[in-house]
Amino acid sequence: MKFPQEHTLKQIATIINAEFIGSPDFPVLGMNEIHVVTPGDIVFVDHPKYYEKALHSKATVVLINKKVACPEGKALLISDDPFRDFNKLTDYFKPFQRSTAQIAETAIIGENTVIQPGAFVGNNVSIGKNCIIHANVSLYDNTVIGDGVTIHSGSILGADAFYYKNRPEGFDKLKSGGRVVIEDHVDIGALCTIDKGVTGDTTIKTGTKIDNQVHIGHDTVIGKKCLIASQVGIAGCVIVEDEVTMWGQVGITSGITIGAKAVISAQSGVSKSLPGGKSYFGTPADDFRKKYKELASIKQIPELLNKLKENE
Repeated sequence: MKFPQEHTLKQIATIINAEFIGSPDFPVLGMNEIHVVTPGDIVFVDHPKYYEKALHSKATVVLINKKVACPEGKALLISDDPFRDFNKLTDYFKPFQRSTAQIAETAIIGENTVIQPGAFVGNNVSIGKNCIIHANVSLYDNTVIGDGVTIHSGSILGADAFYYKNRPEGFDKLKSGGRVVIEDHVDIGALCTIDKGVTGDTTIKTGTKIDNQVHIGHDTVIGKKCLIASQVGIAGCVIVEDEVTMWGQVGITSGITIGAKAVISAQSGVSKSLPGGKSYFGTPADDFRKKYKELASIKQIPELLNKLKENE
């Protein structure tokens, strides 16, 4: 998330009532999660296990819960609860806006685009030309839709990320200030859910086709010309490269990459990154031929046991 204008380190520290290390005029341009930070961004870290990763990331401001040596060219914000204060910044720069109409006055709708009855188009949504948005679709605030996109009934774009911190008193939600971005000529089936990024974008690239009842988690990027069949579930922060095919009920864990032109068979569970250009099957998903050989071997176990008994 980039701020509307540049802020100083002192200004940000004042918003969250935090101590800072660095020049008061140190420039702050935005805030992001660690996997999408760029120079000028704030990143937060609240566990020693991840201090080094955050301090040496591309972020130039680190919101941290301990005074540590500040790397050259960076600044620190010292907080007793970085998670809480990251949420404060999200509320400050991207506050929730109540909608007062079925189609917000600030929405931009392109030429020849059809919005069917019952669809909700939120604040600052942008929809390109020649799109069809079917009945009861919900496009949350700041969603961006390209040209020639079709979205079928009941789909929801822009719901919050599934991201929580486990505290003694219960789960504390990390607030979402990102967007959903759908590029040109994407088809989205009925009853799909695509969550917005925490601070960045969840992106579906040009020409991808998504079946009914598919879920795509926050900050995930789906490449060009992918095919995703019904009931696929993709967790947050996943990168799916171009021309990947996922058949029904595939499950993808968070933070991994699926290489270009990979094919993942139905009901496979993907727990690690997979190279492109291959076919995969099973849980955990592995090379298609290897998995079928394993299944064939398992089927031989009863016969082998019977032979052992006969030889006793």
